[in-house]
Formats: sequence, C-alpha cells, structure tokens
Amino acid sequence: MVAKNVDPVITQKWARIRGILRSEVGDAAYRSWLKPLTLLSAKNGTVIVSVPTQFMRDWVVSHYADRLRELWVGQGSDIHSVDVVVQSVSQVTVVRQVVPNQPSSGQVQVSDLTKGPGQLSICSPLDPRLRFDNFVVGPSNELAYAAARRVADLEAARFNPLFLYGGVGLGKTHLMHAIAMHVRESFPEKKVGYLSAEKFMYHFVRALRMKDTVSFKEQLRSLDLLMIDDLQFITGKEATQEEFFHTFNDLVDNNRQVVISADKSPSDLYGMEERLRSRLGWGLVADISATSFDLRYQIVELKARKMKVEIPPKVIEFLSHRITSNIRELEGALNRVVAHATLVGRDISVESCHEVLSDLLRANTKKLTIEEIQKRVAQHFEIRLTDMCSARRARVVARPRQVAMYLSKQLTTRSLPEIGRKFGGRDHTTVMHAVKKVEELRSNDVRFDEDVDMLRRLLES
Repeated sequence: MVAKNVDPVITQKWARIRGILRSEVGDAAYRSWLKPLTLLSAKNGTVIVSVPTQFMRDWVVSHYADRLRELWVGQGSDIHSVDVVVQSVSQVTVVRQVVPNQPSSGQVQVSDLTKGPGQLSICSPLDPRLRFDNFVVGPSNELAYAAARRVADLEAARFNPLFLYGGVGLGKTHLMHAIAMHVRESFPEKKVGYLSAEKFMYHFVRALRMKDTVSFKEQLRSLDLLMIDDLQFITGKEATQEEFFHTFNDLVDNNRQVVISADKSPSDLYGMEERLRSRLGWGLVADISATSFDLRYQIVELKARKMKVEIPPKVIEFLSHRITSNIRELEGALNRVVAHATLVGRDISVESCHEVLSDLLRANTKKLTIEEIQKRVAQHFEIRLTDMCSARRARVVARPRQVAMYLSKQLTTRSLPEIGRKFGGRDHTTVMHAVKKVEELRSNDVRFDEDVDMLRRLLES
C-alpha cells in the first residue's frame, strides 16, 4: 500500500521492491509481515514505511530492514536509510497497489533505526535494544565480549583496533552497538560513529562525485570512536580502501578508538591491500565462533523472558538443538513460533514448532541416514545390526527397532514407506505404529524417555 501524495516514480519503485520481496520470502511470509507495509514518504534520502502494530514493527526491523534498504539502493535512487514506524491503516489515507511477481536480482546490506544526539549525517543510528546486559556470554564469544567491555570504557584505546570476526548472526553487530551505546551514555561528550563498510563506500563515492571529500574526511576523523561493520564489503574496492586506510591511520595515530567487524580474520580478507590487512591486526583480533547448545539454550530463555512469554523447557531444548546455524536465525525461529501461537491461539509445543518451522528445520537438519541411526541404536541396546531388518518379534529386539524407526521419522526427511523398506521391507503402517508406541512410552516412562533423548542428542551432535 502507498499513502496519497507519494511521488509516482517512488510508488513504481515500491511496487518493484515489494515484488522482489515476495519472490524472495514466499507468499506466506509476505502476507504475514510485508504486505501490511504502507509507504508513507521518501525524502531527504530516507524512506518511511508504516506497520499497524509494535510487534510487527519489531519483526520487520529485525528481519527485513537491511534487505529493504538494499533494494531501495538497488533501484538507483538516492535513498540510503529506511525507517519503520507504527501507524494503523485507519490513520493513513492510502491507495492500494498491485504487486507484480518479479524475480530477485542479487543481494546487498542495511540501515538502522533511531538517531541519537549529535548523530553525524553519514553515520547510521544505533539500535538501543543491543546492549551488554542482554548479550549472552559463552565460550564461543567470551573473549570478544570482554574486549568489547574494555574498549567501551575508552581506556586510552588499549586495543586499537578491536577487530571482531565470525559468521553471520553470531553477535558481532550486537557487540558493536553495545559498545557505542555504553560510550554514548557514559561519555556524552565523546563523538561516536557507527556505519557499515557499504555505507562508508557509498558516502565516499558520493563525496567524490560532489567534490566534497574534505567534509567526508572531517566528519570521520573528528570522531572519538569509529565503528565499521562488515568490512569485507570493501574488498577489491581500491579507492575506498585507500580512504579507509588514511582514516584508520589518522584516528589510531591520534589515540582515537577504532572497532571493526568482518566475516573473516584480517589475514583471510583476500582482496584487501596487504598494508591494510597488516594494520587491522595491530590491536586485538577476537573470533566469535559457532554457538554451543548451552549458549543457544540461554539465548532462547533470555529472549522468551524479554517477550514475556512462557516457553516450555522441551520447546527451548528443541529449538536449541535444531536451529544451530546462528543466533539471528534462532531468535527469528522463536519469534515465528510465538507469533503463530499468538495469532492462532494455540499452545507452544514441539509439535507446533515442527509445523511452523518446517523450512528452517530442513535447512538445519544434519543429513543423517537411516543406516547411521540403526547402527547407533543397535550399539546402545546391544543387539546385532541385522536384527533391525530381521523378522524377530522378541521385545529385546522389537523395542530397539521401534526406537530406530521413531528416530528415523524425527531426524530424517524420509517418508514412512521409505523408512519401512529400510527395516526389512516393512509396511508404512508398522512404522506409524512404532512411532506412536515410542511416543506413548516416552510420556509414561521417564527412564525410557531419557534413553531416547540421549540417543537423539548423540545422533544430532
């Protein structure tokens, strides 16, 4: 939808962007989260879109704000930020728009949310929700967290630069925003600037085109704390690297703090000038590695408390076991589960998680084979592997066989007939009976439940 009085050219670009989003996220997610977006205005480089509820705003900002900005930039406009506001449809006079079903055309990056006092025009606003007190610390990120806390106290730029690296969604951006928020609140006289490497490049190229590089340099070099996110985006960009190199040197030489994040360590940033890679390793390089089960469990617990939603321990355990790719995806999965339960009025359960998160679960499922499951279960119950396919019906054999069928159904994407064929050519109804029997036993026998749960963990690890 589009508010009245929006420029027709901007309206056409909005239609194309909605079409691309629809093709990328699918009809279900589009209808739930993106179709309600209303374009209110586009001026001074900022697009403002509205959603009808605060819950929807938080979801859109968390999951789609970056992509929205990328798509606006990709339309060849001068838009460089997107703001999402809460405004009911009844408050806005809109004209409805038919969204074409267009294919996606590549990928890019994001802008932020709320501007702070004294915000430089070329820097991104900070997200006040990303703080140290809601960052969950574990073995995979404790060095990065400790270094970030030390840097945030601005103790004579002890680690300069602080270089954080790791995969997508593991907490690099959270720590950077936390540092900036802490400095802004503890040292209000200090100038703080946070921006993505892509935005650095955009404003540098724009300054070159406008013949105004002096202003660009002065803004960044006047900062007490400069934070550049996703530095890998300027690999191969020689002119941008040159400018960043001189900005970096100027700040470090004047004892100003620099914090950088990337998806790789400085030595692995191929396409980056050697002299720059060397300088990036001057201070402290801290890796944020993949999360452990315990850390993921704590994250889900904390997120649930913040949302004021009661999540059964079994569900927290299920999500922590199955969504292992990154924290952002794990939090997104929890949001989806809670949203579904709220909208349709159902209890949150492992079964509802299976239903709502089928796409994520497929993507995160370890590609286990039925043969691996049979072997592990046979070893655990101390029976022969051949008994999995034999005709023997003695309980000492039949029960482990049923457990193996149950786990094959839970941990693989194989159909019931396919599972049955792997167990000596049994019918799919035999597999259904096995699954039902194991579920009954798990609910009535604590020791049996613990046995099956341990086997599942071993197979998933």
